[in-house]
Amino acid sequence: MIYFSQHSVKNPVENNEKNSVMIVQKLVCGYISAGFMLQGHSPHRHYTPGCCVKDSGRLNIKGIVLSSPLLVLASTSIYRSELLKRLQLPFTTAAPEVDETPLPGETAQATSQRLSQEKARAVATTYPDALIIGSDQVALLDGQQIGKPLTHDNAVRQLRAMRGKTTSFYTALTLLNSRTGRMQTEVAENQVTLRELSDEEIEGYLLKEQPYHCAGSAKSEGLGIALMSRMTGEDPNALIGLPLILLIEMLRRENVKLF
Repeated sequence: MIYFSQHSVKNPVENNEKNSVMIVQKLVCGYISAGFMLQGHSPHRHYTPGCCVKDSGRLNIKGIVLSSPLLVLASTSIYRSELLKRLQLPFTTAAPEVDETPLPGETAQATSQRLSQEKARAVATTYPDALIIGSDQVALLDGQQIGKPLTHDNAVRQLRAMRGKTTSFYTALTLLNSRTGRMQTEVAENQVTLRELSDEEIEGYLLKEQPYHCAGSAKSEGLGIALMSRMTGEDPNALIGLPLILLIEMLRRENVKLF
C-alpha cells in the first residue's frame, strides 16, 4: 500500500486545468521524495496520509485511478532503492524469490540478463498492471564469475584475487510491462581496476564497510573507492547496482515522463 503525505496537489474534482503537480510520496518502506505528474487538474486540495491505495497495480487517489501504471522495483537492495529515488518517481519495492546460481557454461553477461528478467517476472503475478524493474549484477575476473561474498573470509579472498587486476562488472536491467507483456533488457558494463592492496588494507577496509552483499566485495559509492586505481563504464550508477541511464530510456519507451 502507498501513502501520500500532506502536500498541495491538483484537485481532481474542483477544476480541470491542464497543469502538473509534485507530490511528496510516503511509502510503507520509508519516505522518499517523488515527482508524479497528474495531468488535467489544478491545486487547492491537501491529501492526507492513507488517501492513496494500490488497486491492481495502479495508483488510486480518493477513488480516482491514475493512468500511469505503478512502478515496482523487484529488489530489496537499499542501494538500488536509493538510486531509483533520484528519478523522483513514485515506486514500491517487492522481494523476488529467485535462485541466483549461474547455469553451467553461462557467461557473466548472460547470467545477469537472465536473472534480471527472472526477478521482474517473479513479482509480475502480484503486480499484474505495473512497470517492473529487475536488475542483476555479475562480476568477471580471469574468466570466472564473482558473486556476493556474504562472509568476511570470502570477501578477503575476492579482494586478494582482484588486487592489481581489472574486473568486469555486468549489470543487467529489465523493465517489464506486466499488463502488455513487453519486456526490455539491456546490460551496462563497467571496468574496475584495484590498487596493489596489502592484506592489512583489505582487512581494514572490510572491517569498516563490511560490503558482504556486494559483488566484488567493495562499494564504489562508499569507502571502496579508496581501493580503486581506475574505473570506466557507460554509467557509474550501474556499478552501484542500477543503470539509471538505461532505465530512463526504457521508461521513455513506456511513455513515462520525468518532467
